Amino acid sequence: MSFQFQRVSLGRRLAALMVDWLACYFIVVAFTGGLGAIAPSRSWSVLALFFAEIVIFSALQGATVGHRIFGIRIVRFADGGGISPIQALIRSALLVTVIFAITFDENGRGMHERLSGTVLTRS
Repeated sequence: MSFQFQRVSLGRRLAALMVDWLACYFIVVAFTGGLGAIAPSRSWSVLALFFAEIVIFSALQGATVGHRIFGIRIVRFADGGGISPIQALIRSALLVTVIFAITFDENGRGMHERLSGTVLTRS
């Protein structure tokens, strides 16, 4: 590994994830008519918006809204450069399955990061 990165704590990761999820949740609530209007069958719309937010912001900016707030960004593991749209898509698809996101390696990377060739680092 030639690129040296600053590990991101689990707390910072979870806080950024929570900000992104809540932002998507409140957007869906605003467009569906309030808190009581989200039926379980429409809860998939929160996940779909969450997935889209992660893919788009990761590919275009290297960070989601939550990442920006907590001072972290997504980079290529190999050299620290910006990630490609394909890497953003793979990372996001594996992240929303949850199991890949909670399994870490010796570098502190989730399986979704290993399989996409990315890493979260401090900005």
